[in-house]
Amino acid sequence: MTASPFPVLRLKPKADARRIRHGHPFVWSDELVLDRRARGLAPGAIAVLEDGERQPLAIGTASVEAKIGFRVLDRDPGATLDGDWLRARLSAALALRARLFDAPFYRLVHAEGDALPGLIVDRFGDVLVLQPNAIWLEERLDEITAILTDLTGATTVIKNGQSRARAQEGLPEESATLTGTAPDAALPVQMTGATYLADVTGGQKTGLFYDQRPNHAFVAGLARGARVLDVFAHVGGFGLAALAGGAESALAVDASAPALALAEQGAAAMGQGARFETRQGDAFAVLEAMAEEPARFDIVIADPPAFAPSKSALTQGLRAYERIARLAAPLVAPGGTLVLCSCSHAADLGKFRAACLRGIGRAGRDPRLIYTGFAGPDHPQHPALTETGYLKALAFRLLP
Repeated sequence: MTASPFPVLRLKPKADARRIRHGHPFVWSDELVLDRRARGLAPGAIAVLEDGERQPLAIGTASVEAKIGFRVLDRDPGATLDGDWLRARLSAALALRARLFDAPFYRLVHAEGDALPGLIVDRFGDVLVLQPNAIWLEERLDEITAILTDLTGATTVIKNGQSRARAQEGLPEESATLTGTAPDAALPVQMTGATYLADVTGGQKTGLFYDQRPNHAFVAGLARGARVLDVFAHVGGFGLAALAGGAESALAVDASAPALALAEQGAAAMGQGARFETRQGDAFAVLEAMAEEPARFDIVIADPPAFAPSKSALTQGLRAYERIARLAAPLVAPGGTLVLCSCSHAADLGKFRAACLRGIGRAGRDPRLIYTGFAGPDHPQHPALTETGYLKALAFRLLP
């Protein structure tokens, strides 16, 4: 075998090389032999990973001072990681979405789910919002931008560098327009029969959560004639989908006034403004206040931010999910539906479901699970990486 021109990182003798051979996408730094040469590698440098017997396993990027010391880019240790390699990966991601969707509004690249570690790209027609959450991507941004614009015909590419993952990589928080002109207003997005307004420059994450699309559709299918309460509504996610499905009314609750204003604009664009109301405030406080009010709802949805973004936050996060369920369940009319969501990868489905059931039980309601949902297919899951399968949605019918 021809010697690689790249430096080598080696697993410690007791490290489990089978994980990499079976497809795991990264190695922790404490699993690597960190000699002087390894510690001398620049963050994001290309390196070949070997097992303890000096057999090549993969080629990828080294960041030995970070928690994740090596990210697999290609399981072929001899792969050439050039522009053609990048184009092939991005083309494959685009080809999948072209089969799935008839309009160019979706997550185009889902990090390890599309074999591009750390890279998130959401597409809004001819505008792309890119999140480069790993060091190796930073010096390749121009090349990635050029390939994406060539493949998609997009005229604007925006870098959103505000994620928690960037901080973990030692990257600064920064955003920029990489090509084209950033839109000066929110972009309309048609999804699940609803109209959403996405603020791609100043909104949360990339401006819209495409991951909930199939769960929005489930709620829309239940919504005809229903009174709907959408808590942590952002720009109207579930509430607007319910109106598109024929809901009698929808009340959206969120702490962000700008997000609720965009939700109102979306409802107006759908011709549903008269059936849509908003209420700004802390979700826990609003739910507690509503318990003293007479209004009850046929469908209540709570889609909070990640309460358990890491294992260290798991116990506290599960308590928060339990509390949300306890506060939301009394607001569901007899025989109605409670939909509870989690985007915390550290809280797996079983733990999240158990927390929800504890909360519903403490509220004195009798639940039946009628639906379990996940992110849409434009968020492909890497089987070895729970982070790519972070989203869970549970719908419970609460018996009369």
